[in-house]
Amino acid sequence: MSTKDGNPSPLTKVDSAVQGLSSNTAKDGAKRRASSSVPGVFRIEDLEAEGKELLIAKETQKLNWRINKSPMTLEDPEKGYLKKMLTEPPVKKIDLHFPLGLEVSARNLKGVTVKDALDAIYKQFRKKADDELETPVLAGFEWDKEESWTRLIVHCKKEGAPQPKKKSKKAGTEGEEL
Repeated sequence: MSTKDGNPSPLTKVDSAVQGLSSNTAKDGAKRRASSSVPGVFRIEDLEAEGKELLIAKETQKLNWRINKSPMTLEDPEKGYLKKMLTEPPVKKIDLHFPLGLEVSARNLKGVTVKDALDAIYKQFRKKADDELETPVLAGFEWDKEESWTRLIVHCKKEGAPQPKKKSKKAGTEGEEL
């Protein structure tokens, strides 16, 4: 770099990361952003303070989902339930408590969905074989405000309801005769 008269211009060191910032904004404003809060999604502690009741999505009882299989293995119509909010009103985080003492947390800043809850459960049990689990099928969730306002109790059962049989394309095959 040189000026018009041929003399080199003095170089100045510029740190683009801090240029233009006043010195007090770097450390003093170390608050968490509030932009990640979504309107209509609550902290479970706030609902407890207000005394607001939780309603759990009834569809969780119809899933017949094995807790050691990925929630993405569900087929329609059950797969459609995954996008549904787990609770009404929606919460950012909820603890899921198993009767034997295990507790997992499902989190989603936009509101915990059924899939978020199933993912949290699956993460704990994905390495277990079917015969290692005494009750491998999700029966549903229960909210007992007397025991704990901030968590749901997870209920499991031994076997799921039989899946509806899909009709075969060939009518009158030997499998359909009685």
